[in-house]
Amino acid sequence: MKRNLIVLIGLVFTVAVLVYGVSRNREISPQQVDTADGRNMAVKSAPEFELKTLNGRTVKLSDFRGRVLVLNFWATYCAPCRIEMPWLIDFYQRYKAQGLEIVGVSMDDVDQKQVIAFTEEMNVNYTILLGSNSVGNAYGGVRFLPQTFLIDRNGQIVRTLIGIKTKSDFEDNIKRLLATQSQTR
Repeated sequence: MKRNLIVLIGLVFTVAVLVYGVSRNREISPQQVDTADGRNMAVKSAPEFELKTLNGRTVKLSDFRGRVLVLNFWATYCAPCRIEMPWLIDFYQRYKAQGLEIVGVSMDDVDQKQVIAFTEEMNVNYTILLGSNSVGNAYGGVRFLPQTFLIDRNGQIVRTLIGIKTKSDFEDNIKRLLATQSQTR
């Protein structure tokens, strides 16, 4: 009886967190990023960074110039991140040839080996970087995960997604940006 109650409380808590994440999720108009403290700040360019991949290679934001970039801040402990990761794997596989690049920035405090094991278990097919507080702060303070920045081919943030969205909403944003970008090239 006590075990069933604990499981029920855990399930209710998980559903509440998911509902809260969906209700808090917002699309910010182009050139606006919602900060963790609720303020909006104008952003023209995505902040440059230099981070390491899981195998130790150094990657810069500017390495992705010319491609539509989905920059996804996540962590292994984040339940909504676990839901959206298979979507990102699918999007990358389907839209890479159209100029889509997906980069996941792990904001975990765990050992790098745990992040590697998690990404292998999930069969991640896109670039994973080991995040830092300074990079998170450069993007307005990444306190809520997942947090995703859609960046155009010129390095401009065109949309910020906080929390989880539906797969179709996420994909619609990607398709719209790829279509817009291919028309202006």
